[in-house]
Amino acid sequence: MGLTSRKVLALAVLLAVALFVATIWLWPRLSRRTARAVLGRIGLTFATQVAIFAAVGLAANQYFLFYGTWGDLFGQEQELGSVVGHAVADGRHVTIMDTQRPAVPGAVRPAVAGEIQKVAVAGAASGIDSTAYVYLPPEYFQPQFAKQTFPAAVVLTGYPGVAENLIKGLNYPTTAWQLARRGSMQPMILVMLRPTVAPPRDTECVDVPGGPQTETFLGADLPRAVSATYRVKAAPRNWGIIGNSTGGYCALKIALHHPEQYSVGAGLSAYYKAAEDPTTGDLFHGDQRLRDRADLLWSLDHVRQGDSSLLVTSSRKGERNLQDTERFIRKVKAPAQVSSIILGSGAHNFNTWRREIPPALEWMSGRLSAN
Repeated sequence: MGLTSRKVLALAVLLAVALFVATIWLWPRLSRRTARAVLGRIGLTFATQVAIFAAVGLAANQYFLFYGTWGDLFGQEQELGSVVGHAVADGRHVTIMDTQRPAVPGAVRPAVAGEIQKVAVAGAASGIDSTAYVYLPPEYFQPQFAKQTFPAAVVLTGYPGVAENLIKGLNYPTTAWQLARRGSMQPMILVMLRPTVAPPRDTECVDVPGGPQTETFLGADLPRAVSATYRVKAAPRNWGIIGNSTGGYCALKIALHHPEQYSVGAGLSAYYKAAEDPTTGDLFHGDQRLRDRADLLWSLDHVRQGDSSLLVTSSRKGERNLQDTERFIRKVKAPAQVSSIILGSGAHNFNTWRREIPPALEWMSGRLSAN
C-alpha cells in the first residue's frame, strides 16, 4: 500500500486506537513494581505514542503531500536514474513512462476526462534530466481537434514538494477540466513538476556556476522538448508558467528573464529574492551580478521588462509577502502588465492556493493562445 493510501492511514489510526485501549486495559496489571511490569508500561506507552505520531504524520502528509511514496520519504527514490538512460538511448527529449486518469467523471476515456502522462524530460542545453507529469485535456484526444494545437503552462511546486502535490493536493488537472467544461478557460496542456530538478538541493531556479543549470532547463529545455513532443507551439504567446511558494518565485523569475519563451507568469504566495541557506548551498559563488539578477525587485528596476503578463498573490492576514508583493506591483512597467489576487486572509498553505488556482488559471487562459 502506498504512503498516501487511505488504507495505510486507516490502519495507522486503528493501531493507535487499539494500543491506547490496550494501555488503559492492561495498566492495572502492569502497576506492580517488578521489572517485567515496568518494562511493560514503558513498552506500551512508547508504542502508543509512536502509533499516534505516525497516524498524525500520515494524515498531515495525505493533506499536504510532502512525500508521494515510501521511497521519497526515506530518500530511496532511484527511478529517475533508470529513466534517464532510456531517454538518452532512444534519442528523444521526452520519454513517456506511465499514464493515469484525472479524478473526474468519465475518467476511463481520455476523450472525456483527458490523460496524465508521467514523462522523463532530457534537457539538451542544461544537461538536466527530470520527471514531470503532463496533463492533456479531453479535446487533445477528440477527432474534431486532431490537428489543433493547444496552449501550455508549466506548473511548479514549492520546495521540497513533489510533483504529485500538484495532482492530488492542489488538483490542477481536475480544476482545469472543470473550468474548461464550464467554458471559463480554454483547454490547456499542463506540464507539472517540482523546481528541485537536482534533488535534494534547492537551486532556486538559477544557473549555478559549475552546478545545475536549472534556469536554462525551465526557461529553454522544457518548453522546447514539450513542443517537439505534443501539439503545442513554441512561441511565447503559447506558453505560461505558474507556481506556489518557491515555485511561485521561480515562475515569476523565469517569465521575467525569458519573455522570448513565456508571455505569462503567475506566482502564488511567491517570495522575490533567492533563498540562501543550507538547502541551497553556494548559489552564486561570490558573483554579485548573479545574486542581483535573482532578486526580482532588483530585476524590475534594472532589466528591460518584456511584453509579459504577470500575476502575484498574497493575503492581508496570514502571508508574509504582502509588502514585497505590493512593491513588485508598483515596479512593473510597460510593456509588461501585472495583476494580483489579494485575499482578506489566507496562510501559506494548500487551502489558500486552492482558492487562488481557479481564478489564476482563468486569468492565464485568457492571455495565452493556441495558435
